[in-house]
Amino acid sequence: MSVLDRWRALSLRRRLVFAGVAVVLVAAVGTGLAVSEDPAPQSGRPGQDALGPVLLVPGYGGSRDALERLAAAIRDTGRQADVLTLAGDGTGDLRQQAGVLADAVQRAYAQGAPSVDVIGYSAGGVVARLWVADRGGEHQARRVVTLGAPMHGTTVASAGGALVPGACPVACQQLTPGSALLRQLPPLPPGLPWLSVWTQDDQTVVPPDSARLEGAVNVPLQQVCPGNHAAHGDLPTDPATTALVLRALGTAPLAAPASCP
Repeated sequence: MSVLDRWRALSLRRRLVFAGVAVVLVAAVGTGLAVSEDPAPQSGRPGQDALGPVLLVPGYGGSRDALERLAAAIRDTGRQADVLTLAGDGTGDLRQQAGVLADAVQRAYAQGAPSVDVIGYSAGGVVARLWVADRGGEHQARRVVTLGAPMHGTTVASAGGALVPGACPVACQQLTPGSALLRQLPPLPPGLPWLSVWTQDDQTVVPPDSARLEGAVNVPLQQVCPGNHAAHGDLPTDPATTALVLRALGTAPLAAPASCP
């Protein structure tokens, strides 16, 4: 007897029961697919005691080397730490770079991560802010740390574009003080633990306190370590900065340090 003949042999009541079960199964499968395609939280915020992987976002130009030593220091504490590879040569649209970060966060949650911490170095800090503002990071970040991030732009970008017309790629233009991208960035979401560290000896992010961000714990390096002369490029490997980062990635409430670590 064929399947069709067996179906016809069933009573109307049994046909209705089987049809109902099929609808429930299809709905369950559909719901499961939706969850698996979008595993990262879309509301609330990860618990502060739920330590997951740390994603490090490189700065302008996308060089990963500057962050590898910091990532290694994080791994030494037992945490997973991955330095992202930015799209193209890392000088393109910062919104596209935020998409790279968003994809990495989705993969982390799909693999069972209970949370994600993000570290953004230099322009990577602006990328992290874009991710929080536009790509769901508000609900997916446990903590964010930025190092020497030109949150309000850097005059070096505008000077470079003026001196050598055409030599300022998209990301460079977006990092010009007063750019459309920077003007459109919203305030930080209330309650998101965010540490912004910068050095007053920075000659790349000018003025250095462009890294200051309302709603974050703002720490000029020399405020806690007066004898420190780290430049912009030294931040990812400076021992004091590394200690501040490791402390910030813990579970204690995020606060400005009282002394040099």
